This record gives sequence, C-alpha cells and structure tokens, in this order.
Amino acid sequence: MSRDVLLLNQKCAHTLSLYDATSGEELNHLRLPDYPHEFVVDSTGRYAFVGHYGILGADCIGDQGGCSVFVVDLETFTLVNTLSTWPYYRIHGLGIDEQDRLYAMSEGHNTLLLFNTPLTQSTPDLAVSSGGYKTHLFALTKAGDWAYGINLLSNTITKFKPHDATFAPIAMIPGRKPEGNSLSADGRTLFISNRDDDSIVAMDTESMTVRASATTGRDPNRIYRDPRGRLITTNYGESSLSLFDEALAPLGTIQLEAIPIAMSFHPDGEQAFVSLKGDRIAVLDLESGQVRRSFATRAEPDVSCLLVRDH
Repeated sequence: MSRDVLLLNQKCAHTLSLYDATSGEELNHLRLPDYPHEFVVDSTGRYAFVGHYGILGADCIGDQGGCSVFVVDLETFTLVNTLSTWPYYRIHGLGIDEQDRLYAMSEGHNTLLLFNTPLTQSTPDLAVSSGGYKTHLFALTKAGDWAYGINLLSNTITKFKPHDATFAPIAMIPGRKPEGNSLSADGRTLFISNRDDDSIVAMDTESMTVRASATTGRDPNRIYRDPRGRLITTNYGESSLSLFDEALAPLGTIQLEAIPIAMSFHPDGEQAFVSLKGDRIAVLDLESGQVRRSFATRAEPDVSCLLVRDH
C-alpha cells in the first residue's frame, strides 16, 4: 500500500510540513529558522534542500536575510545538515542536476553557489555571478552546464555557466519584471512570465531572442509544465491560472477561490496541488479544470512536492 504525501513549505509559519494529500491531515512538521522559502528534492526522494531567504520580502529594509540551505531527511523528517552560503544572503532559487549537485542562488548578491556533495559538505565549491540584478530564480539544464538567471530588477534573463566563472553572462530583456520560468525538455526554449506585462514569452536559448509571446492573467508570478505538456501560469494579481500549449496558443483559464502562490503535480498526471492565499491547498483535477477539494495549511503555503510513500 502507498500513501500520497504532500511536502509543503509554509514560509510565514517558518515550517516544512508533510500532509496526507487525500485527507489534508498534517502528518509531521519541522520548524526551521524564520522565513524558509524554495526547496528542491534529490533524485532519490530522500532529501529536501530548503533555502533560507530569511525575511518576509525584499522590501524589508535593513535586514540582509538568511545565508544557509537546510538539508532535511524526509524519512526521519529531521534536519541533518546545514550548508553555509555566508557571506551570500537571501537564498531563493534552488536547482539540482542529474548528478544531485545542488545550486543555490543568493538574491542579495546575484551569485550562484555550487555544492558538489550537499549531504556531507558545509561550504560551497564555487560561486559564479548571475550577471543580473535581484536574481530571484534560475533555470538549470539537466547536466548543470548552463543556467538562466531570472533577474527582477534588471528586467533581464542571463545565460551563464555554473561551473565556469570566466564565462561572461549573456543578457537579454524578455519584458518587465520577469520571474516565472520553465525550460523545455530539450533545453532549446525557456518560457518566461513577465509580471508587469501580464505576458508569457518563449525564448530561444541559443540566440537569446524571443520567438513567441501571449497574454496571461494579471501578474503571472510562476510558470509550470503539467504532465500533459501544457504550460500553466499562476496569476498572482487575480485568482486564476492561464493555460497554453508549447506554441503559446491559449488553452483557457481556470478560476480559483483565492490567489495562487505556487503549484505542483501528482506523478499520475491527473491532479495538481495549488497553494493559495488564505492558507489552503486546492486539489485541482487536470482533466476537468475543477477543484476537487481543498484543505487548510499553516501560514503562507508556498512550494510543494508530491511524494508517494509506502505505508
């Protein structure tokens, strides 16, 4: 027998929790230092790496934020290692490559930090500039040989090499306030959402030019690719999701009961878990576009990941 478990970061409860994805019951929680944010899970599904952003938002003047990545054993649900990123602060975007090497972005210093063996080491192996300003998130190729910085304050996307600090980043402007991003499976196209333009664009990663664009709902903060190959933007300026195919042809809009923050997918391809303002998770049927059910969470649910666990 197996059980569907949702791993969820709740940034204003300063907590990583496990929920029964069917009943919504909280199964376990781990209190972390204030304002943990993004996380990634390794290829085995055993460990989660949680970035310590350390402040509520970038408008918190006078506070540098956090300078750590927390390593959580998902079987024992305990903190088993802390990676120091000092003096690089406000750890936000995270990535993991096919070798389980960890990449952590310091938004405060626009610097990508590499950890080759994150389960055992405590300090980074390499630091590389993103080439932009306020690098909030980044996209990473499977091999980890290329990264694309999403730079909120310079309105740029930058292409750089995480393992080569001598490579000069290549920059382009996709629109105003880019944030959401999704890299195609072949690595040739980077989809980007521009929050101040209410748009999604397709960028050719070789030429670093925009080849298609479309209109989203208001303030699209994230892009996700669902198991059906559709692109979905979470529209933070309204309570909706916008759907597109890979050519950016519109496939419709899904209305929600509250503003979406983030989302993840069940590996069965049938349902999505949408973190909502108001401290709830909505379970979305991907076939019908209808919310099946919802359940309460701790304060400010954000990034999630569905884990299938044996009883």
